[in-house]
Amino acid sequence: MKFIAVLLFTPFLFIACNQAVSSGDEKSAEDSTAAASKRNVIACPPGSKLDIAKIEQITGMKGVEKNGEYKITVPQHDLKIVVDGFKIIPPMGLGSWAAFTPCGDSAMVMGDIIVTETDLKPVQQEVIKQGFAITAIHNHFVRNRPNVMYMHIDRSADITTLSNGVKAIFNKVKEVRGKDPKGEKADSVVSALNIPLLDSIIGYKGELSKGVYKYTIGRPDVQLLEHGIPVSAFMGFNTWAAWQGTPEKAAVAGDFTMLENEVEPVIKALVENGIEVVAVHNHMVHEDPRIFFLHYWGVGNAQQLANGLKAALQQTGKGKATGH
Repeated sequence: MKFIAVLLFTPFLFIACNQAVSSGDEKSAEDSTAAASKRNVIACPPGSKLDIAKIEQITGMKGVEKNGEYKITVPQHDLKIVVDGFKIIPPMGLGSWAAFTPCGDSAMVMGDIIVTETDLKPVQQEVIKQGFAITAIHNHFVRNRPNVMYMHIDRSADITTLSNGVKAIFNKVKEVRGKDPKGEKADSVVSALNIPLLDSIIGYKGELSKGVYKYTIGRPDVQLLEHGIPVSAFMGFNTWAAWQGTPEKAAVAGDFTMLENEVEPVIKALVENGIEVVAVHNHMVHEDPRIFFLHYWGVGNAQQLANGLKAALQQTGKGKATGH
C-alpha cells in the first residue's frame, strides 16, 4: 500500500520525447512543476525501436546493437599514449563512442569523445554547433603523454538529426588531427596475467582483447534516468576495470559508478589499497538519482590490486551488481 500511495501523491510530469515547450509557456510550466523537477518521466512508448539502417547510412559507421540500443565506437589508434611505462591502447579506455537509445519517434544519444589539447576547442565548438550538450570534460589518467581528455555529450532528437550530429563531431576530430583515428593498425600488449585468479577475487568474468583483460560491471540495483529516459550499462552506466601486465607487475585502469553515499567509502578503499584515484566527476547533468564517477590507476602486484578493487566494489550496490 505504501508504494501505491507514492504513485497517487507524487507529482510526475510526462512529456513526449519530441515535445517542445514554447517560450511563452515556460514560466507557468516551471511554476506548476517546480516541486517535481527531479521526477520528470518521459513517456517512451513500449516497443520503441531505432532505425539502425538509417544511423549507419548517415554516419557511414558500423556499430553494435544490444537490447534495442546501438553504439558506435571509434578506437583511437593514432594516439600513442604511455602511462608509467604501460601502453594505453583502446581496450584500456582509449575509444570514443556514441550510443543511441530509442524513445518513440525520437532517440537519445550519449557519448564520450576523446580529445587532445589541440582537438579540445574546435571539437567542443562542433558539439555545440550540432545542438548537443557537453555534460563533462575530464581526465582518465595522470602522467600520460600525450595528454588527452574525455568529453561527454548528449542530446535527444530525431534519428536523422542525431546521426548527422554524431557524424559531424567525429569528422571534426579527423579534420583537426589530419587523420582518421581508427585508420592506423591496432596495437596490442603482451600480458601474462593469472586470469582465473583475478576472476575469483573480483567475482566476475571479463573479456580479453589485444592483451587487455576487461571487466564491465552494471548497476541493476539503480534505475538511472537521464532526461527521464532509462540509461543502461551499454549506454555507459557501469563500473569497469582493464588489466595488463604480469602477476608481479600489473596495471589496472578503470571507472567506478557511485551513488552519492558511496563516493567516500569507495575512494577510501582504493587509496588504502595503493590505487590512485585520478579523477572524480559527473558524466551527466540531468540524471536521477544523482550519480558520480571516478577514474583510478594502479600499478603493482596483480593480486593485491585485485583485492583493493574488490574492497571498493563491496562499497557499491550492496553486493548486487552484476556483470555485463
